[in-house]
Amino acid sequence: MAGTTAEAPGSGAGCWTVDFYDFTVGAARLEGELAGLGDVMGRARRNGARQGTPVVVHTAGRPDARVNAFFRSLPMVGARPTTWRRYAFALVVWLNFLEVMGRPWDEASPADVEVFKEWRLTDGRNGARVAPTSFDTDRAALNSFYSWAELRYGVPNPVPSGTRGRGRWARGDRRWGTATEGWVRGRDGLRPAQARRRQVKWMLRPAFEQWRDIGLRGYGFDGLRRAGWRGGGCEDRDAAFVDGLYGTGLRLTEWASVLDVELPGADGHSFGRAWLAAACAKGGRGGRLYRVPRSVLASLAGYLDPVEGSRPAAVRRAQAAGRYEALHGVRVVTGYSPRSRAFTVTGPDGAGRVSADVLGPDERSRLVPPDGGGARAAVALGRR
Repeated sequence: MAGTTAEAPGSGAGCWTVDFYDFTVGAARLEGELAGLGDVMGRARRNGARQGTPVVVHTAGRPDARVNAFFRSLPMVGARPTTWRRYAFALVVWLNFLEVMGRPWDEASPADVEVFKEWRLTDGRNGARVAPTSFDTDRAALNSFYSWAELRYGVPNPVPSGTRGRGRWARGDRRWGTATEGWVRGRDGLRPAQARRRQVKWMLRPAFEQWRDIGLRGYGFDGLRRAGWRGGGCEDRDAAFVDGLYGTGLRLTEWASVLDVELPGADGHSFGRAWLAAACAKGGRGGRLYRVPRSVLASLAGYLDPVEGSRPAAVRRAQAAGRYEALHGVRVVTGYSPRSRAFTVTGPDGAGRVSADVLGPDERSRLVPPDGGGARAAVALGRR
């Protein structure tokens, strides 16, 4: 299995770790006693593992099949890989906490969860305390895991689901399609009082541009380049990425998955129309229309410029180093239809047509043009 191994932060015991399947690289050759295991990656695929599926393992080499089955269950199959990662890290922190307490995860009690909350948020002995909003994600992860384990294995759910207060009777609002009256429960007792579901903070354009120029382009408050600035090799990439985030309002993964052929042309409109693929949108319920400011297209044009842009140079360096040959599951794009939003591709499974709406971020990072020159994602800046 290939991936990134991470130990739970602040666990104290460090007995549980998490790894993630990465099917884009070749499986390491097993030797010695492990040689008889055969094609581990192929068996993992047959068992339901996908790109980015977590694997939680004890450092003594004891995986718990029940824990790992959670990430291949129906509640998680429809979730995004980013959710898998966040839930996996939260679960590993919890398992390590229980390891210190000497408690198996299937015997945890609501009192253990309350102590865990205090340790994560306020215990001075924990040097890796988190904000209430971060613990709110931990709470959701544990509740999802134990709700599934309760139905699958009969393990009691220790995460308190009761609410404080008696609640209130609320009338629906016909303007928002909630015309039915009903009883509205109070706040979840385990959810931190400081945790907010939405924390939207606006940044004016001048403040954003100052932050970008100082932090990513190396300028000072006087408008001059700082001495010793070393970010010249990728600053056009970084600036184009944050310009796109600010200008389009897309989320990180959404903007990072947009392909260059999906961007609107420079046709004189101040805000060009573009379509976000369903497989890239948060929740995956469907694609949606968004607007791309002309200034963002100008930043991307500079980044992609074949002469002065940093992306073509980075692609040439990667080609020379043979990095694209090491990728598995690469598809060569031989055509694209803007009207049907479908690609004509050639890959390990042969040639065919595939809709852009069904290609997720990982699949898009392995699309290459006929000359083999790197991934086609215009702003997939993490993988070039």
